[in-house]
Amino acid sequence: MKNLLSTLFSALLIFALTSHVAEAARLGGGSSSGMSRSGSVMNRQALPPTPSAPAAAPTPAPAAAPAAAPTRSPWMGMLGGLALGAGIGALLSHFGMGGFGGILMALLAGAAVVFLVRSLLNRNQAEPLRYAGAGPTSTGPAAPRLMALGGGAAVAATTGSVPAGFDVEGFLRQAKLNFVRLQAANDAGNLEDIRAFTTPEMYAEIQMEYQERNRAVQQTDVIQLNAELLDLANEEARQIASVRFHGSIRESANAAPEAFDEVWHLTKPVDGSHGWVIAGIQQYS
Repeated sequence: MKNLLSTLFSALLIFALTSHVAEAARLGGGSSSGMSRSGSVMNRQALPPTPSAPAAAPTPAPAAAPAAAPTRSPWMGMLGGLALGAGIGALLSHFGMGGFGGILMALLAGAAVVFLVRSLLNRNQAEPLRYAGAGPTSTGPAAPRLMALGGGAAVAATTGSVPAGFDVEGFLRQAKLNFVRLQAANDAGNLEDIRAFTTPEMYAEIQMEYQERNRAVQQTDVIQLNAELLDLANEEARQIASVRFHGSIRESANAAPEAFDEVWHLTKPVDGSHGWVIAGIQQYS
């Protein structure tokens, strides 16, 4: 009887652990890991973008009517050529090369000039106008990088402020893209992709979670995702951004979507030697 109870208890314990791992499938396992920050940061409202004074829009000038193209007479080129031919004939006559031969050479020269002028005019009309600075456009898709937008802006020394010129909307848009990307990398066990976007400490925890689930491939679907910037701060030689992600997520193929609410703490060196990386995931409560 005692052995039977021990066996049942062991089976229930294994089932409970397996169920926990299956339910907590998203990056970070649905618990807090890595860097954590104080409640004053976690309970802060989302930081709005710093408003900038809008530049006065110039009053648009009335569109000028397009100038009518001058009408060219088909006889102008021929008359010009004949006049040039007459001038050449007079010049040849001055040097003792008059007579029929001189007149013939003058007419041939005039005809050549008319042909050359017409060729140049036709070429100019056929060639389209090129816009200044226009060049070939890149069509290849660019791989998303963590927090590429807004990363170059200087962060204010005081906590909780957004410096002028910091693109909060662009920063959060890129944050959401990378949230989805890292969930997919975590599902597939793509540790190299995760390593590129995390601190060594955070990567070690994610790697351990991957090994604890026996390197199993899983499926996580992000149903609804919202992002808010809670804080920007300088701390010693690094900058810290705390981004709150919340919405609904499905952590297994046949499960119903569940609500989630967590804060990702991102760090970046002040010297800009590399971009933003994930230093911690903290459950928002």
